[in-house]
Amino acid sequence: MQTSFTAAQLADPQVEESEKILRKCVHCGFCTATCPTYVTLGNELDSPRGRIYLIKDMLENGRPADRETVTHIDRCLSCLSCMTTCPSGVHYMHLVDHARSHIEKTYRRALPDRLIRALLAYVLPHPGRFRAALALARLARPFAGLLSAVPGLQPVGAMLKLAPASVPQASVLARPGRHRPPPDTATRGRVAILTGCAQPVLKPGINDAAIALMTRLGIEVVAAEGEGCCGALVHHMGREEEALAQARRNIDAWMREIDGDGLDAIVITASGCGTTIKDYGFMLRLDPAYAAKAARVSGLARDISEYLSTLDLPEPSERPGLAVAYHSACSMQHGQKITRQPRQLLERAGFSVSEPREGHICCGSAGTYNLLQPAISETLRDRKVRNLEATGAKVVATGNIGCIEQIASAAKLPVVHTVELLDWAYGGRRPEGL
Repeated sequence: MQTSFTAAQLADPQVEESEKILRKCVHCGFCTATCPTYVTLGNELDSPRGRIYLIKDMLENGRPADRETVTHIDRCLSCLSCMTTCPSGVHYMHLVDHARSHIEKTYRRALPDRLIRALLAYVLPHPGRFRAALALARLARPFAGLLSAVPGLQPVGAMLKLAPASVPQASVLARPGRHRPPPDTATRGRVAILTGCAQPVLKPGINDAAIALMTRLGIEVVAAEGEGCCGALVHHMGREEEALAQARRNIDAWMREIDGDGLDAIVITASGCGTTIKDYGFMLRLDPAYAAKAARVSGLARDISEYLSTLDLPEPSERPGLAVAYHSACSMQHGQKITRQPRQLLERAGFSVSEPREGHICCGSAGTYNLLQPAISETLRDRKVRNLEATGAKVVATGNIGCIEQIASAAKLPVVHTVELLDWAYGGRRPEGL
């Protein structure tokens, strides 16, 4: 794609990076075939190619975002399916992240939208606040249908619909501390685990299963003091300074462990978080105090399936033989390019694994997308659920908490994290709901 940025514009490193990305696009349109919003809505501006034109026009002319641009950028799930499809290597993720940051700085949203986004940024990255908000949401849930019908308040209705009927107790394993292998097991490695924000509130059993499995395999697991939300939730809303502050806090926490007893990996059980943490090196490349540390942390980041695949696993203690439909989260297959390991681990553990049709199409969760764009999200969710249930499987496995909550809100099948099934097969507890 030909561009015409001025030298003054290109002096801004963010613009310079986006210009390089724009120049790689050759207008081929391959991305439109796999873009969930284009497939759903059929509007060229709701495809990656259409959004690239909008972003180019906005940045090249140095103008504030307008309503049309914001509408179509907001509809983007950041599923990154386009990056898997693109033959030219267009790094759409970094381009749309820059666009969202530009929108946040230059566009004044309607008051209800501003308030809802501020509320999400204030609540979701903080487990204590999130837990309290879910308790209040249960009381307000009877009004979900009414609020969903009020223009501007649809996200509030979506929040109430998705709020669980009950919230599990917080796990003691989410507290900072070390988890060592059993006394009769030799220590084979040492990792940090991301505790995170929403997952330990909604499904604390996921990290519990990961810690139990890794320690049985001889891995010491540390939950680092000071670690928290990875920053993805606010990053994808364009609130870049908040995202970078959360990234720096995590980097500080993990660097203390790296410089202390050392780490073989930073293990992440939510693939959406993993995609962001693996990008810390890029996000903080312009910060002289953090650039090198961020790159080091990103280099150590591993999805739990990615890390387990490097270990010499024993024979499973039992072979459940359960028919599993594996849903590959977009952040897993498109963001991190992890496609083989989860399925191979499940099959080796004795599960019969199938994958649904249209496995590349997003389930519609996408961080806060199912709250901010509920109509499109529900359409994508229902499409995903139909394809998963058509496999004839007895359970759905996936590697991202957002996908678990999204799919479970409509599926008749139980939905669990991949590591919960692996922990069960290798001597752990049977996942709840099976």
